[in-house]
Amino acid sequence: MDTTAIEHRINQLVEDLKAHNHRYYVLAQPIISDQEFDQLLRELQDLEEAHPQFRRPDSPTLRVGGAITKEFPTFSHIRPMLSLQNTYSREEVEDWHKQILKLADGDFTYIVQHKYDGVSLSVHYEDGQLVRGVTRGDGVQGDEITANVRTIPTVPLGISRDDLPAEFEVRGEVLMHKDAFDELNAKRVANGEAALMNPRNATAGTLKMQDSGIVATRPLTYYAYWLGADEGLPAEDGAQQALLREWGFRANENVRVCQSIDEVFEFINHWESARHDLPYEIDGIVIKVNETRQREGMGATSKFPRWAIAFKYPAEQAETRLRFVNYQVGRTGTVTPVANLEPVLLAGTTVKRASLYNADELERLDLHENDYVKVAKGGEIIPKVIETIPSKRTPGANRIWFLADCPECGTALQRNEGEVNWFCPNAMGCPPQVKGRIEHFAARKAMDIDGLGEEIISQLVDAGLIKDFTDLYDLTFEQVVELERFAEKSARNLIEAIENSKQVPYTKVLFAIGIRYVGETVAKKLAKQFNSMDALMAADKEAIVAIHEIGERIADSVTGFFGEARNRERMEKLKRVGVQMELAEEEKAVSAKLAGKSFVVSGTLENFNRSEIKKSIESNGGLVKGSVSSKTDYLLVGSDPGDSKVAKAQKNNVPLLTEEEFLAMIQ
Repeated sequence: MDTTAIEHRINQLVEDLKAHNHRYYVLAQPIISDQEFDQLLRELQDLEEAHPQFRRPDSPTLRVGGAITKEFPTFSHIRPMLSLQNTYSREEVEDWHKQILKLADGDFTYIVQHKYDGVSLSVHYEDGQLVRGVTRGDGVQGDEITANVRTIPTVPLGISRDDLPAEFEVRGEVLMHKDAFDELNAKRVANGEAALMNPRNATAGTLKMQDSGIVATRPLTYYAYWLGADEGLPAEDGAQQALLREWGFRANENVRVCQSIDEVFEFINHWESARHDLPYEIDGIVIKVNETRQREGMGATSKFPRWAIAFKYPAEQAETRLRFVNYQVGRTGTVTPVANLEPVLLAGTTVKRASLYNADELERLDLHENDYVKVAKGGEIIPKVIETIPSKRTPGANRIWFLADCPECGTALQRNEGEVNWFCPNAMGCPPQVKGRIEHFAARKAMDIDGLGEEIISQLVDAGLIKDFTDLYDLTFEQVVELERFAEKSARNLIEAIENSKQVPYTKVLFAIGIRYVGETVAKKLAKQFNSMDALMAADKEAIVAIHEIGERIADSVTGFFGEARNRERMEKLKRVGVQMELAEEEKAVSAKLAGKSFVVSGTLENFNRSEIKKSIESNGGLVKGSVSSKTDYLLVGSDPGDSKVAKAQKNNVPLLTEEEFLAMIQ
């Protein structure tokens, strides 16, 4: 064949294989055998290998994996991936419905669907081609795992349609079907490998594997349920899901649009028992307002959209016997009682331990030695003791009371007014606290010190080489190489990883030092307002509370942390050894001209894409929001803005801002 014929054959094979993939994985209506499919795929592989210039970015051969990823880069979501408010009570669903009635601006409907017990995944497309796959992470940013996502058969690599937005995002859930999971486990056992515990854990572990070739062998399925683009989408959730199906995505058919809350409860009641016959696991029902215009007006809290809620079915329960209670001390000193149980099978996993949370919960349970207890999985994930069975109690059994002293260092426990947890105040001398702070400091999302895990940290602390995370920067190769399990190469690698951590950005340093209540998102907000550690240490409570969405509890924690001399000394040491203690110039705010002002952007801009306009607004002190409300300061409009956003702005007297007017504001 000449090159023109070869290119034509490759294109024909790609289209045919994509169609067969869709019929097999999405429609469940294959028209050729597996052997015939494999023959076509091998032909395509041979042609692409001989003529790589004709390989297409959406070729099915890219699904076989093989890329090795040492680490997954972090990607900031264009739109926050908020979680849903959970409820186990029909009364709470009724209360939520009453709030929706107050928030609604006119008639609306509900759309209800299964709440998958899987792993959330966002996939991004440009010009119809898959360019990025991202985990939910903390909702603000996640891990980019594109190489692994490409191996999932129900994620289209490319979509050939005329009605596609130039850029769009699809969100959904990755899971394993029950029979596929059982088959995978059977193969593992036959090969002498350990069986995986349950489909959800197997899915989560598979997605974070570094070898996409292994991921390609795992039976993952992606169910799409959300579509995001700047403009041009249908005005109802149900219509958007139908559009996803037209574009080749697998979207759940068990979806219903409800005209009333009674119809919502009919759907919930039906699937409470029928869910056990599904090919996949669900743990509840998602209830959403169907109309996107209504959603924009209802808005969201910092954690949840107001227009949606998840009803969770009662957790599976099991009965077992308490062996004993021990106590764990966390890095912040919080002491948590843990029930050690006779092993019992619960929701697909063997449970041996369950949290008792705190002293109040221990008292509520009225727990006695060797009690029989009922155990459930909170949110179908975390085992917890829900009640004791007094009728089976051993006569004369002793009551179990919370400790008075720290189980690790013997220091008298304390409890702050208004808090439920008891904690050990011996922050500098209590071993779990010392080790826990160092583990947190070295974690991948903090200082990212590769090779410094829990066991190595324990070894360094027990050997007396470090007492604090700042001591890591005093370690030498000669000290480390003498420790057990260290060879020259591993010792040099650790010292090099510690040295490399000095280049970690200031925002991550601020998270790493372990201020209570300061997670990744709060650290970014603080760093944006206070560009250096010195500036933050000098800030008073009022200045910190003035930051958007930073409350008094966080402000008290920050000022209290820096009010301690030993913490200020730690910061000085980090500065001396060269750790990044201020924002890089390109990260600093350009000005405060938009300070305190919130913007919603709609339409196509001439001088900015979406990420650029967001960065421009934020670097000048402003805030970018996803929907218009009465608290919005400006709606920045480009060409073809969304009619619903413009109407909402006009109704709430929100000024419409042109791109030229915006540029004038920041010049």
